[in-house]
Amino acid sequence: MQKIYVVEDDENIRELVIYALGAAGFETVGFETGTDFFAALKTTLPAIILLDIMLPEEDGLTILKRLRNNMNTKKLPIIMLTAKSSEHDRVKGLDRGADDYISKPFSVLELISRVNAVLRRSQPEEQSEHLAFGILSLDDARREVSVSGEKVTLTYKEYELLRCLLMNAGFVLSRDKILDNVWGYDFEGESRTVDMHIKTLRHKLGEAGKHIKTVRNIGYKLELEQ
Repeated sequence: MQKIYVVEDDENIRELVIYALGAAGFETVGFETGTDFFAALKTTLPAIILLDIMLPEEDGLTILKRLRNNMNTKKLPIIMLTAKSSEHDRVKGLDRGADDYISKPFSVLELISRVNAVLRRSQPEEQSEHLAFGILSLDDARREVSVSGEKVTLTYKEYELLRCLLMNAGFVLSRDKILDNVWGYDFEGESRTVDMHIKTLRHKLGEAGKHIKTVRNIGYKLELEQ
């Protein structure tokens, strides 16, 4: 059974989340403060963390930064719980390494769906994959990309950028997260590098390029048009 840690100071919300995730088959443990949470991390690492932003003592964004700066927890999946759907909170959370966010109030079904989606995304990748999204197809074994069956020639970085978007289809990726995944943590360039590659990638993908959506002040995501 996968374990989930919930860091939330509102007892009513914390207990609701614990009950809902428990009913969905997860072992869920709640914490009111960052102090109790970090104490538990010393003995057991969870499969995923749900982290509220507004907390006593340390706030959620500070805790998030500590987690990402620690070798033992830097890759743990983290979903931020925001008290309001403010763009500022979402941007800061994603920029500091959150995998997703849920704005309060949220439904139990949405919560479970987001948790399952992030857990699936965090699973180790297979060495060879075939990824498809609408008319767009990527064969990772052959490193080939096609749109409506027609092959598209991409540079190495354009290919890795597209693969990153496909692996995270439906999720918003900040420019910093894309830089980390595609260019690496040691890359010293600017986030404009991402914008320039997105522009050329959209052009080369033609009709399929419209699925790469810009999320204002945050980054990009791949999604089908409604």
